Amino acid sequence: MAKNTQPIAKRARALGISPAVMGYAKKHTNRNPGGQMRKKKSEYAQQLAEKQKVKFVYGIMERQFHTYYEKATRMPGRPGDNLLILVERRLDNVVYRLGFANTRREARQLVSHAHFTVNGKKVNIPSYLVKAGDVVEVCESSRSSVKFSKLTGEDAPVVLLPQWLERDKGSLKGTVTKLPVREDIDVPIEEHLIVELYSK
Repeated sequence: MAKNTQPIAKRARALGISPAVMGYAKKHTNRNPGGQMRKKKSEYAQQLAEKQKVKFVYGIMERQFHTYYEKATRMPGRPGDNLLILVERRLDNVVYRLGFANTRREARQLVSHAHFTVNGKKVNIPSYLVKAGDVVEVCESSRSSVKFSKLTGEDAPVVLLPQWLERDKGSLKGTVTKLPVREDIDVPIEEHLIVELYSK
């Protein structure tokens, strides 16, 4: 599938997502001063838009996304909830959530370049799924880099962590204390529409 090269903020707005969800500063514009409503989407268009939204937020290609959905349907519980929990458990997302990267896109690149360990072993696969009890840490060899050195010490930025993750302020180590649940995921997604799309 061809890669979408549309600017992040523009594509986020097209999918109805605040750029802030992606880790980007929100820019206020008034390009529709008349307040005209867009044409109402068909049911299929709404379902497709929700799927595209999840793929876009988490940086997942179509084949991999379908694999996640198939796995979600085989797990106990609601497939839609399971799907979002699976993508939330991706290592690149965890790196982003822990505050080691400003965006998921940056996190994906950092993981691919082997800057992190999971339970003491280097992992360079962004789609690696973390488990409860896993410890995600910046590699010793990467800690002196400008990128990571500014995340330590008294002046380190404060990160608002989800309830399923822990990280001491100024440290370069985070712990998955438990698996996320649907309520932990703050991305505005109507996952039942994705289930309806794949159920056709």
